[in-house]
Amino acid sequence: MFRPLRPLQTATDIALAAGFFFVAVVFELNAGVGVLGPPTGTLTVLGVVGYVLLFSVALGFRRFSPGVALALAWAGAVLQMSLLRGPSLVDVAIFGVLYAAAAYGSVRVFWAGLVSAVTGAVVITLYLYLGPLYSGPLDLSVLPIAVIVLGGATFALMLAWTCGALVRTARRARENRLAQERAEEEARSEFERARIARDMHDVVAHSLAVVVAQADGARYAAAADPQAATAALQTIASTARAALADVRLLLTQLRHSQGDGPQPGLADLEELWAQVRAAGVDLRVDIDPAPPGEPPASVQIAVYRILQEALTNALRHGEAGGPVDVHLSWWADRVDLTVRNPVAAGSSASTRTGHGVIGMRERAQLAGGDFAAAEESGSFVVRASIPVEGRA
Repeated sequence: MFRPLRPLQTATDIALAAGFFFVAVVFELNAGVGVLGPPTGTLTVLGVVGYVLLFSVALGFRRFSPGVALALAWAGAVLQMSLLRGPSLVDVAIFGVLYAAAAYGSVRVFWAGLVSAVTGAVVITLYLYLGPLYSGPLDLSVLPIAVIVLGGATFALMLAWTCGALVRTARRARENRLAQERAEEEARSEFERARIARDMHDVVAHSLAVVVAQADGARYAAAADPQAATAALQTIASTARAALADVRLLLTQLRHSQGDGPQPGLADLEELWAQVRAAGVDLRVDIDPAPPGEPPASVQIAVYRILQEALTNALRHGEAGGPVDVHLSWWADRVDLTVRNPVAAGSSASTRTGHGVIGMRERAQLAGGDFAAAEESGSFVVRASIPVEGRA
């Protein structure tokens, strides 16, 4: 029933209602309107002050409570007609109340304002030409004038209500636009969080897989070949430092969303191959045909992350010391990649359906490509096809 208003709005409406009351009550008590002249008699004067007060309070309440304002305006109009007073300056408040009912009122008040505008025009016409203000016998000659008055009153009252309805529509459109912008911003933020989560998973999972493989190899080789253990520790240290740098970069992106930071691309694949081979994997890479130019950054990132996760899965779940075959084909419209490794004893495709496979599938789909991962003839095979557009 009541709308919250800012202090300035409240002060403005109170000042407007007070000023309107003093101007209207002076006009009603001194000038008068129509054939009635200034009001006489104590009761009549009090009645005039009463309906002026009702209209003034309705004007002050028009934004704070449009429904209450509409009811007060009707009460003032009924009191005005009961005192046989004609239309005057005080009736201007009705236009402000109808405007506010359409602009700020609830759905019920909105339609009540429309009914009031139409009903008010009919009541005014009947009051002036068929009511107590019209003296003399009923004369059909006044019918054209009554119709004109009815049309004019309807137009004036409906104009005030329509202006309020237009303001209401514009405000709703602005609110919907702001809500849509907030929803789009939340969707972008959610997408960014998911991207960072995928990157974090790729970085940590790959680095830990390399570290675990190197640590296991160093433990077994320490007694027979101390030099191999030293090399493994160096690989562990370099891998951990690189992972730490990537994690810090991702955390920076979480704190500062204005920049995405550098992302891995094709130039970083050689380092990825070296890390996997350093972990003791027999990695075989075949790139045919090679990329003829510089692929889009989004394609490079998707290819790198899918390969990184596929090789991580091979380190964690593949046969120890078994070969891992990577094949990349850069065609004019797409890049096809395949990663194949033998399945370790006791392992199956069901053990690889965690976040890694889900992340690879999401990356391929976000890039507009296809993805498949399944066990084939004793090997686990990852296939992805990423479309290439806008090649530089």
